Amino acid sequence: MAQAQPKSPRRSPDELRTLCTNRQARHDYHLEETYEAGIALLGSEVKSIREGRANLRDSYAAFREGELFLYNCHVSPYAQASRFNPDPRRPRKLLLRREEIQRLVGKVEEKGLTLVPLSLYLKGRRVKVGLALARGKKQFDRREDVKRREAEREIARAVRSATR
Repeated sequence: MAQAQPKSPRRSPDELRTLCTNRQARHDYHLEETYEAGIALLGSEVKSIREGRANLRDSYAAFREGELFLYNCHVSPYAQASRFNPDPRRPRKLLLRREEIQRLVGKVEEKGLTLVPLSLYLKGRRVKVGLALARGKKQFDRREDVKRREAEREIARAVRSATR
């Protein structure tokens, strides 16, 4: 009798695995809407991103000739790649449907919003970018956020000490 083959450790196509996040974006911007976009990468870039060697800090998405590109995203060269390694900060094309791009162009131009990448993640075998339509925070907004977080921490501490 043949023995049953062990299941391969392949992930389900619906499973998400976060590879890189832009924590600074939530601090610097008011996030209004989020979108999911594909990203056009070279093979060695995909391998490098899967190893977690990408950085979204100070990156942004902008329109060029009717297409959406991700700028200033750093993807370190893959160590086992051949001599050809692309520029780590090259602009990378984001893949969205034409209707979504037109809707985003309208919102960005009309309301003065910007597109900020929030995360790089795997969805099945594909690398995706989480984008957000965002409005920049002013300095006093940031101070208010810090005060609010400190107040919440104080309340949590008081509740914990009262329950002991």
